[in-house]
Amino acid sequence: MSSIVGTIEIEDRPLPKPSFLPGARAANIVIALGAFALGWAIYMRYALVEQSGVGLACIGMDTATCNTRAIVIEMFGYSAFGIAAIITAALQFFRPSVPMFTIALMATGIGLVMYNNNLSALAAGLLLISFARPWRGARA
Repeated sequence: MSSIVGTIEIEDRPLPKPSFLPGARAANIVIALGAFALGWAIYMRYALVEQSGVGLACIGMDTATCNTRAIVIEMFGYSAFGIAAIITAALQFFRPSVPMFTIALMATGIGLVMYNNNLSALAAGLLLISFARPWRGARA
């Protein structure tokens, strides 16, 4: 019995670049900072901004809490949190990096909680799509 052994030709194609994906240590930092930003936004919204008692107490007061409340209300009135989220998510989409992803995630979380849902939801979509982009800092 004779066997016929064929030859397999392998094409010389360059390997695709790895997609953006933070490592385990970086992911822990990203999660911690994202949770901090989300917690800050929830505290600001439900403890300071939406409470009518705090608003009444802040009339004529010049404290750090009242000033912070006034600044946050002014910022979400101009959609500053949503604009920051979409700009940082677009930068992350075009040039993926772990620090930019962290900043974009924090801005998106704050924007979603602080009444800038439309722009922040678009930023969240861009962040999800950024996982499919090739990453120049990836280790093969």
